[in-house]
Amino acid sequence: MRRIVVTILATMVALAIWAGAFLVGTSEGWWRRPLAPRGETSAFMGATTAIIRKEAPGSLAFQLIEKGRPTDTTYVSRQRPVDGDTRFQVASLSKWITAWGVMTLVEDGKIDLDAPVDTYLKRWKLPPSKFDNRQVTVRRLLSHTAGLTDGLGYFGFEPGKPVQPLPESLTRASDASPGADGRVRVGKKPGAGWVYSGGGYALMQLMIEDVTGESFEAYMQRAVLAPLGMSRSTFVLPESGAENLAGFYDAKGGPAIHYRFSAPSAASLYTSSADLTRFIQAHLPGPDGAQPGRGILSPKTLRDMRQPHASQLGADIWGLGVVLYAPNGTGDFIIGHDGGNVPAINTSARFDPASGDGIIVLESGSPRLASVIAGEWVFWRTGKVDNVTFLLELRQTLKTLAIGGLLILLAAVALSWLTRRRQPRLAR
Repeated sequence: MRRIVVTILATMVALAIWAGAFLVGTSEGWWRRPLAPRGETSAFMGATTAIIRKEAPGSLAFQLIEKGRPTDTTYVSRQRPVDGDTRFQVASLSKWITAWGVMTLVEDGKIDLDAPVDTYLKRWKLPPSKFDNRQVTVRRLLSHTAGLTDGLGYFGFEPGKPVQPLPESLTRASDASPGADGRVRVGKKPGAGWVYSGGGYALMQLMIEDVTGESFEAYMQRAVLAPLGMSRSTFVLPESGAENLAGFYDAKGGPAIHYRFSAPSAASLYTSSADLTRFIQAHLPGPDGAQPGRGILSPKTLRDMRQPHASQLGADIWGLGVVLYAPNGTGDFIIGHDGGNVPAINTSARFDPASGDGIIVLESGSPRLASVIAGEWVFWRTGKVDNVTFLLELRQTLKTLAIGGLLILLAAVALSWLTRRRQPRLAR
């Protein structure tokens, strides 16, 4: 009996050591290799181009930024030409720009980050819940910590079909992604943890309109996009905008539907790699002494937006409207946002505020290519596995973890069996 207990305890210790070491090693990149030696941009571009050719997306715009200046580019086009001014639908990356719109109202004193969002809503209110809805603040909506359990994810509406009005969509989104609840409601205690909510950004779109008396598109153009020189960017694509619009493709390279959305704030900014370069540059000191924020937001507000407001598995993952991908080694983070719309739109924009280095990948035709490339850039730049890459690889990580655990259990059983076979011989 004692031998059995010892074997069980030893096995449990071995499993714990294996699980801990493997998970830490995976998150820290102990067994990863960067695409290129750090600092060798040409080698990184060569390796990235090889990945792009292998994946062969239908349309892609790639922009590398070094010290705040655009450098290397790559464009892919299956049919329609693609260049730096080509508009892509950028999915949830839209939320980062929307957050700027919210923060302009905070700086103007029209919105209090820590006030209940219902304070500012006129056309729709959060439905009653068993939690205190007054704790659903603008700050928590920006950081996905408001306790909303909509799970959105929007699927979108096909051309020719009416787009659901925003207040109706907040009550229950008729285009909710499969598995999403689709109702914007308080299902968990606000402030208790991070729960991704596209509905929270739809709610802030309504808030912006109710506070300003303008359409969301009109306010964002006036307050953010036009002042930054993002002339190719819009949340409402005009008919003329299709002239230089990237093609929509599925994961097999075939043509895909161009969906429209009730909440473009959360899912449907149209923008170009050149405009997103300007957006990233606006976070950095500019020529002639221009301050970060370019007078639209203050440098302090930009720093506040990338302060940790949510964490998972012990890692800081979210600020106010921005993803915190990985520590940058200077007490700050690589920040930005990713996006994905059906059937195979994937976008990513990430940069290091300390160095001014960044990457933009906009594509259609692969559900994860942009995020993979941007994650490789983060590892190449910092030696850290970013949070999105960790999640993308989580299934394989768990599979390897399980296989290792099974081998440990089999080894324990085999060792126990051999010990029991030898015991009678020793007794004789």
